[in-house]
Amino acid sequence: MERIEQHASYGGSQQVWKHASSTLGCEMRFGLYLPEAALRGQACPVLYWLSGLTCTEQNFITKAGAQEHAARHGLIVVAPDTSPRGAQVADDAAYDLGQGAGFYLNATQQPWAAHYRMYDYVVDELPALIEAQFPATDRRAISGHSMGGHGALVIALRNPGRYRSVSAFAPIVAPSLVPWGEKAFTAYLGGDRKAWEQYDAAELVRHASERLPLWVDQGAGDEFLESQLQPQRLQAACDAVGHPMELKLRPGYDHSYYFIASLIGEHVARHAQALRG
Repeated sequence: MERIEQHASYGGSQQVWKHASSTLGCEMRFGLYLPEAALRGQACPVLYWLSGLTCTEQNFITKAGAQEHAARHGLIVVAPDTSPRGAQVADDAAYDLGQGAGFYLNATQQPWAAHYRMYDYVVDELPALIEAQFPATDRRAISGHSMGGHGALVIALRNPGRYRSVSAFAPIVAPSLVPWGEKAFTAYLGGDRKAWEQYDAAELVRHASERLPLWVDQGAGDEFLESQLQPQRLQAACDAVGHPMELKLRPGYDHSYYFIASLIGEHVARHAQALRG
């Protein structure tokens, strides 16, 4: 591991680290915010943030303004890159496939299967690294935006007991039924739609063994609302099985980080309450 950035922020430290990932077979980077308590060696709970299409670890740590809220509540915040990267890693010219578009799954199809295992990286390798190398407890929460909101919901639903809370900004809730997801799933997982269900929140919630409440914030002015996001599909799936879900449609907000920055404080506060409850 090597720390490649460090900035004082609200009494804590915003850092960026790189390491060799055995899961992904490449070098990976992640943003890490350590509040003042963690700098003193006090173990703190962790909020994992998953970013969306085209993003790296930089988008969230430079645009969301989460550091102020993490400092107030004493949370470590970890924001990994969105995919494996490097010259040896398969890629595509389109923005919604390949590097920058890992979709938080384990690819089974070539040429993607060799490196595209973001699900295992986020669920297993990254938290093991964080909890071994930094003053972090095993109390975890997870959140994300767009493709990352999809990842947060899927990972929380598939791993009962691992996270104390989950939230998502403008997530892709039913990727099996929208263009972004259909394209990525076909490439990464093949044509068997049954295999897609393990990465589709609207399908997973129907069989979830844990009733972890889902919190979705959605901008009503989001340009992708009807074509790609369709949060009503997840709401209907939750209503059908009695799974707790809170969907907030925010008038005027779009898909950008202006939306995230405006509401990230509410999300961090609620995650902090769950993590310390």
